[in-house]
Amino acid sequence: MTDLAQTATGAPANEAEANARRRAQVRRSLARRNRAETRFKMLGLGSVLAAMAFVAILFGNILSNGLPAFWQFTLETEITFDPEVINVPDRPVRQAGQSDADYQAEMLGWQRRLAMVNWNRLLIAGVESAMAEDGVTTEIDARSAQSIIDSGARFVLRDMVIADPSIIGQTRRLNLLLSADGDNWAKEKLSRNLPDERQQLSRPARDVIDALMESGSVHRSFAWHIFTNVDSRSSPASAGLAGAFMGSFYMMLVVLLLAVPIGVASAIYLEEFAPKNRVTDLIEVNINNLAAVPSIVFGLLGAAVFINIFHLPLSAPLVGGLVLTLMTLPTVIIATRSSLRAVPPSLRQAALGIGASKTQMVFHHVLPVTYPGILTASILGVAQALGETAPLLLIGMNAFVANIPATPLDQSAALPVQIYLWQGNENRNFFEERTFAAIIVLLALMILLNALAIWLRSRLERKA
Repeated sequence: MTDLAQTATGAPANEAEANARRRAQVRRSLARRNRAETRFKMLGLGSVLAAMAFVAILFGNILSNGLPAFWQFTLETEITFDPEVINVPDRPVRQAGQSDADYQAEMLGWQRRLAMVNWNRLLIAGVESAMAEDGVTTEIDARSAQSIIDSGARFVLRDMVIADPSIIGQTRRLNLLLSADGDNWAKEKLSRNLPDERQQLSRPARDVIDALMESGSVHRSFAWHIFTNVDSRSSPASAGLAGAFMGSFYMMLVVLLLAVPIGVASAIYLEEFAPKNRVTDLIEVNINNLAAVPSIVFGLLGAAVFINIFHLPLSAPLVGGLVLTLMTLPTVIIATRSSLRAVPPSLRQAALGIGASKTQMVFHHVLPVTYPGILTASILGVAQALGETAPLLLIGMNAFVANIPATPLDQSAALPVQIYLWQGNENRNFFEERTFAAIIVLLALMILLNALAIWLRSRLERKA
């Protein structure tokens, strides 16, 4: 009886202890899960912060190095268009009955006479005029004075005379770009402790620049010519991105006109109409594999097919656009098929149930729902193609072209290739900033395309 009583009285105690142990075990398990969840959240937050920090460092480095290139030093001075120096006849006037060919021949002859004018004499006189105006008494020879001004300034003066010959004999106040070496000295990018024989500018030229900076005749101005001028080797201070920008524009136009419609049409056929057999399976596998092929391989393909076989012009935006089209097609096809697969099957069944044909079902019911995804994929594919460099190098777009292309068949550079060329320029002190400035322009275009994709996607989703 005693043992039975003890067992009876001990059972509740043992059960209470067991429940307490289970509760403690549950609390410990919950605590472990909570700690694991907290660790996961902290790791995720740390990863996001680390990624944002690296992006901030990248953009901060690009902006800090590139933004100064958008401001260059200029010399404000008076230029006298001396008729003794500009010793050319009056501009030809078209006579009654004169043919176009004869008039153009006269104009070309007159422009050749202008090209032979010693414009450097006017630039040297302009430097001396600024020195006299500001009371700079440094003795400077003609060669040193000429090295202060960018050599492209003589073409500016020539074009002013071509546009308005009446300015011959007049005096105009102009802002002339300093040369690349002069700009480096004014920005203090050149060491001032080096001996004269190791300096890129002579001692008088450096002293004159310093004196004119103190007086305010040499000052910073926004470098609009970066956007309006083409690349130049003879006058690097006035080199710009206009030719490369137009080359990239023509290439993206070719990509938009070819890659987007062909890619979307291929995706619609493969997803909605193509029979499921070994042939379509092989096509799908190859499309997925092409999306992972390095871009330089597409450049080799373009050089072999479009240039060597079809004999298309070397370094032409048309060839670059065709190569980038081949590279962009797999991305557009895969993204479009993903958008089509995301459409609920009930939509297709409902369309077929009310009597729509398969073609009507695809184009009237399924495709409008996928417009946001297709549009986003297309713009992102174009943005990716905009930044490609390797395939363009293999089709000759790294050649120096000092013209703005008028058509996609004209030779030109491209923005990524221009960055590559400037990065390898021997005048590192000047072109390092200019390279980062070109990167800023390229990134701005890519960010603009991505923002356009996001805006159009959200707008189309609201309409849907």
